[in-house]
Amino acid sequence: MTDFVEERCCSSSRSEPEKITHPLQPLTVEEIRAVTAIVRRNAPYGDDTRFETIELLEPPKAEIRSFRTGDQIKRSARVNVFSATKIGVFALEVSLDRGAIVSREEFPDKRPMIQLEQFTAIEVFVRKNPAFIAACAKRGITDMSKVCIDPWSAGTFGIEGEGGRHLCHVFAWLRLRDNENFYAHPIEGLNAVIDLKSWEVIRVDDYGVVPIPMQEANYESEFITPRTPLKPIDVVQPQGVNFRLSGRTLTWDKWTFLVGFNSREALTFHDVQYDGRPVVYRASIVEMVVPYGSPENGHFRKNVFDIGEYGIGKLANSLKLGCDCLGSIEYLDVHLNTMEGEPLTIEKAICIHEEDVGLLWKHWDFRTDRAETRRARRLVVSTICTVGNYEYALYWYFLLDGTIEFEMKATGIINTVGCIAGKPGKFGREVLPGVVGQIHQHIFCARLDMAVDGDRNSVVECNTYLEPEGESNPYGNAFYEEETIFKRETQAARRANAATQRYWKVINPTKFNYAGSPVAYKLEAPNCITPFMRPNSPSGKRAGFVQNHVWVTAYDQNERFPAGQFMNHSSGEGGLPDFIAKDRPIENSDVVLWHVFGLHHPVRVEDFPVQPCVTTGFKLMPAGFFNGNPTIDLPPELNQASCPANSRVE
Repeated sequence: MTDFVEERCCSSSRSEPEKITHPLQPLTVEEIRAVTAIVRRNAPYGDDTRFETIELLEPPKAEIRSFRTGDQIKRSARVNVFSATKIGVFALEVSLDRGAIVSREEFPDKRPMIQLEQFTAIEVFVRKNPAFIAACAKRGITDMSKVCIDPWSAGTFGIEGEGGRHLCHVFAWLRLRDNENFYAHPIEGLNAVIDLKSWEVIRVDDYGVVPIPMQEANYESEFITPRTPLKPIDVVQPQGVNFRLSGRTLTWDKWTFLVGFNSREALTFHDVQYDGRPVVYRASIVEMVVPYGSPENGHFRKNVFDIGEYGIGKLANSLKLGCDCLGSIEYLDVHLNTMEGEPLTIEKAICIHEEDVGLLWKHWDFRTDRAETRRARRLVVSTICTVGNYEYALYWYFLLDGTIEFEMKATGIINTVGCIAGKPGKFGREVLPGVVGQIHQHIFCARLDMAVDGDRNSVVECNTYLEPEGESNPYGNAFYEEETIFKRETQAARRANAATQRYWKVINPTKFNYAGSPVAYKLEAPNCITPFMRPNSPSGKRAGFVQNHVWVTAYDQNERFPAGQFMNHSSGEGGLPDFIAKDRPIENSDVVLWHVFGLHHPVRVEDFPVQPCVTTGFKLMPAGFFNGNPTIDLPPELNQASCPANSRVE
């Protein structure tokens, strides 16, 4: 089997080695090469050894807290390797300073993520399978080069003949001509199951012929007659930007943090501080599961963990100025690894810029006819990742008032299914004659290693209640907020409750604001989602973390992923339900806040052929962290480039 590397990613062309200035800086091209060489000298699987992950092994918190510029920096890597021919994964710790593997742990029944290089190889392989070719012929398809194959993770369903294998399950479409949108032509009822170790098609599932819809629905500009273009909106900063990038450390207004990136999580944020005060030690999106609602044909298997089973970071786009990113932009390249352990550089994978975001605060005193107005702006750090048919745009915002916001924008093309025209069934909506978009969800989990004014925090749940009718509430208008501090992990597995306007905040019980209350950050969670996977179902067991919207765990550097470390063919063990089973104390301690949120997506006709962005996310907002409004000292400003709209009307 020949490995395939996508052309959009290239090995680095840097002539000078990247300087290491901070212990949390992601691995450089040179370090990735060095790690690979160290592992190759004593490769766990010999010549069959392949590399799933090479990433920075983050040093202990105490080392980071004591680090000062100029200190000696020791570097180590986490490395997951697997065999090209048999089941199993080795997790290695590699010391770059010692030039050696310092620890190894074997997981003989685990599988690695499906690798980027395998995507196209799977398509080529399935197209050549005689049984798959025969099934296509039954549908009138004779030119296999027009068949497009999307690889999906296979899950764990106890199907006979699938046990003990490393599988991929595929769906297929027909492309009528070059660059045409093949998702308009699903080859319904035809799937193949491939063993990624033996490279054999173990089964072709043919559920019966459904006519392939042939109406085109294109989105590329060459097929579209454009409307009259709009006049441009230019974002200019003639005096330059307000942020400063030193290595991977970013400073803007009163914010300082380090920008990281790895192949599984994509963007990570480290040692986030506001005006020198710590807020979050580490933040990232650590899992995403997309359950589809149809039990029909092979669609019951569509329950993919896009982060844990593919690694969303490796699927990052190289961004285009003026299209993906608008304004005065700074880009960062990211350095990952191929299956062979070679560096894989995605140029301009991270976009950094500033945005005006409207009114920050205003007050007009009608008695004196005086008004004060301040405009809001935010620093934006983003990346866009393509997982098959969907694009996920990850935006992290840092605002002047101390708020941190995460926004996920989902776009791209809906996963399409074929039907008899006019008969889409109960589990989807027809978006084109014979083309169905199935009801589904996108469920995300953020891991927020909190550090509100220090590493010892508590998590508080806040509920609002009506005061009972009677003497204490004679006019029926009384209501109040009640706070509950979580003391142990099992107490802190919680769901949203709109009836009590429930929210959560992280406090530092040893630090107080001028009102005498503990300094705190509030989790603003407007996108809590009801999961529709039954918890005891095969897919529900693997995604146990979705059953709560908030979890709180005692900090453990090895508890990184809410559904477990090895997601491919996982059983559901090793995730958040297992973490909290230890029931560790979490009051006034080093805690991790996990937030589950998402999108519920009954597909619209307007979502095809390309879905306009739909958004979800959350905020971390100061709630007593400051003594009053932290932006009260912003100077007034008047934007000289603004003008009455009618002065330029033609």
